[in-house]
Amino acid sequence: MTMQARLSAKNLALTVTFTALYVVFGFIKISPIIGLPGQAITAAAMMAPLIGIILGPYLGTMSALFGGIIGFFFGSFAVPSLASGVATAFCSGMIRIGKRTVSVIFYLSLLLLLAFYPTIGPFWLLPQYLLFQIIGFIVLALPLPFTSTKILDSANDSKLVFAFLVTCLTSTLAGQIAGSLTFELILTADLSYWMSTWEVTMVYYPLERAIIAVSSTLIGVSLYKVLKNAKLMPILNRAGHEEK
Repeated sequence: MTMQARLSAKNLALTVTFTALYVVFGFIKISPIIGLPGQAITAAAMMAPLIGIILGPYLGTMSALFGGIIGFFFGSFAVPSLASGVATAFCSGMIRIGKRTVSVIFYLSLLLLLAFYPTIGPFWLLPQYLLFQIIGFIVLALPLPFTSTKILDSANDSKLVFAFLVTCLTSTLAGQIAGSLTFELILTADLSYWMSTWEVTMVYYPLERAIIAVSSTLIGVSLYKVLKNAKLMPILNRAGHEEK
């Protein structure tokens, strides 16, 4: 068997494993989704940024998509949650391989679509709702040292933790924006409903996303180091093989 075939088999095995974990975590409810009775944000939200960091943007997006579709048919994922997971994995994966500009453009596109959605977008009804999302965009867009993909290969534990935290926070915010945008697309309601929705979610989504980012970091740093030391990281994430 060639080296390329072995690496392909390893990547496939990791993708299947993380897809299965993503589905399982989807049954662990964290908080309800405002406006969707019976649906909840699940522990899969903590896995989505890690899937992107470990598998990269392409395998990671595929894993989150397939896992989300399976979870949807089993009733553990709502459509906004599916969209959120895919966007999160893609964003964190792009940061991981050094294509932060792609993540910035992707994040900004989602933010503008959400904010300026005709009539019901938060820009028209409650602009302050967008504040934390804008802060996340600024952190992602500025060439700050702790957003460098090289720090994720650092032997310095404090730098590694901080890089994970920033990557997880910005990518999970991208996912939150994608989920909210999907919610706008699928739900028909009057302006008073949307005004109250933005008012309620404005209060708790920053805390919710911060908790998700911290939880992802606590899990992810240990998992990342174990996989890296065991030489199980996909080849596209290794130094010298990163996309430019």
